Amino acid sequence: MNPKLVPLIDSLPSTVPFVGPEALERKRNGLFRARLGANENGFGPAPSVIAAIQKHAAESWKYADPENFDLKHALASHLHVAPSNIVVGEGVDTLLGLAVRQYVSEGTPVVTSLGAYPTFNFHVAGFGGRLITVPYRDDREDLSALLDAVKRENAPLVYFSNPDNPMGTWWDADDVERFIDALPPTTMLILDEAYGETAPASSKPAIDISRSNVLRMRTFSKAYGLAGMRCGYAIGAQQQITAFDKIRNHFGMNKLTQIAALAALKDQDYLRQVVGKIIAARDRISAIAEANGLKAIPSATNFVTIDCGKDGAYALSVLNRLIERDVFVRKPMAPGLDRCIRVSVGLDAELDIFEQQLPLALQAAS
Repeated sequence: MNPKLVPLIDSLPSTVPFVGPEALERKRNGLFRARLGANENGFGPAPSVIAAIQKHAAESWKYADPENFDLKHALASHLHVAPSNIVVGEGVDTLLGLAVRQYVSEGTPVVTSLGAYPTFNFHVAGFGGRLITVPYRDDREDLSALLDAVKRENAPLVYFSNPDNPMGTWWDADDVERFIDALPPTTMLILDEAYGETAPASSKPAIDISRSNVLRMRTFSKAYGLAGMRCGYAIGAQQQITAFDKIRNHFGMNKLTQIAALAALKDQDYLRQVVGKIIAARDRISAIAEANGLKAIPSATNFVTIDCGKDGAYALSVLNRLIERDVFVRKPMAPGLDRCIRVSVGLDAELDIFEQQLPLALQAAS
């Protein structure tokens, strides 16, 4: 006799949204020479951030401030909103779960794009929501189809990322604002802007905290180079942000992460330098793809999605041949998008390896 899980949990598969490079390395019994698949910022955090972590490392015995007071106030000043319009959490992934918990119960319809960020789907399944997906159109999330699905299903929650993962594409701010204006006021939009710092300024609508049905989520994982420290934040109307305090893990943040995020936010000069490096690396990945007869999809993120020109089985073969050659990349899995592989930006030495190995992988996959 064993303790019984509730039926919902018992019905779910025991899995994770992503297979990490570490799991693949254990399976292969060897390390990757080029880690270009996890959308990390291989350029790393600012030297000022590393110095701040080192300075305060001895304080790691302390719990972090459960109110995230200093970081919330710094973010509020940076974004020109009030601290009450911001909630800090353990990465966007955790904040997505908290948001889903607030608006979704068993059977609740939730709208997203087919092939969009799978961690969101993971949370919807975990709370028993009914996922409604719409296909991408021209390698972008289809705003018109998302809106139609919301209205048809009377969905209280819709997820949209701009720029997008896994394709790297984006919509201009005017298009996003029209989408928001057309949403029913009873539908909460999670606008995931994890790649906002690497995107054109024209893609980001002005922050309007008077809109009670928009939660904008951002992170220190990408451009700021702190993926391993897990720090994200959501911006929204005070009433909606206050609701997070009812259920969040108040001691979920660690002290060194708070310190690192504060230091990263202060060092905007370094951020601008890193964004320049990311853009240069995107250009190089695109050039490598095109030199091998492939099409690079224009990207506003820290990765480039490459159209391999055939079907999903061929793209998967290319991915596996790269992994065999110590190059870690990933690929979209949804129909229509699965013809692609996705390559994160990295240091020149890693891109050198990718450039050397891609033609061999293509030859082996054909």
